[in-house]
Amino acid sequence: MLKPITNDLWHLQHQFVASGLSVSSRMTVVRLRDASLWLHSPVPLTAEVCAELAALGTVRYIVAPSKAHHLFAGDCAAQFPDAILFGAPGLQSKRPDLKPMRELSRTVEPEWAGDLEQIFFDGIPFGNETVWFHKHSRTLIVTDLCQWWQGELPFAAKAFAALTGVRNRLAVPRTIRMLVKNREAARASAERILALPFERLIVAHNSIVEDDAHRTVRKAFEVFTKG
Repeated sequence: MLKPITNDLWHLQHQFVASGLSVSSRMTVVRLRDASLWLHSPVPLTAEVCAELAALGTVRYIVAPSKAHHLFAGDCAAQFPDAILFGAPGLQSKRPDLKPMRELSRTVEPEWAGDLEQIFFDGIPFGNETVWFHKHSRTLIVTDLCQWWQGELPFAAKAFAALTGVRNRLAVPRTIRMLVKNREAARASAERILALPFERLIVAHNSIVEDDAHRTVRKAFEVFTKG
């Protein structure tokens, strides 16, 4: 079931297996000022969760925020046929079945400009991830760029998290660092994100950072901003 984070912000985690590894992914739900709902990185939705969403508002926007987070976007769009599906740049060629889908732009979409800021993270074309800032709650919403695999995990997942550097702290995973193609572009994107006045961080895998989030992200982003 949906879990509240703060006013107009909820999340839902989903456990599944990818490439033999047990993975937890998070969907974030934002209720915009007009009472419409914005779903970030959708996960499978039960009838109970759909009923919860209906009680909160009208699902108008579904966002596949990167080329790696799209597995459940089609099913979600089918459940909410009146919603607009947005996808990462380049996702349409990877998932031609996701139609109709609007490509996310490099500037904030007018549909949610009053509630959210968005920054496209340059330099990592494998993911083409967009990062989000919810203004009202001062929350940064990230998909794969930063991760922190906390809590009880199966042995293989725990070992993978340790190997990629995200078991004991928030970090940019080594798997992501290896995909950087343009370091200057990545540095500029990281600096734009750090200029946002966020106080909370939500990541897809698997933590929510409530305390000292800005300093924690700044430390993680040193892989982009230093050296």
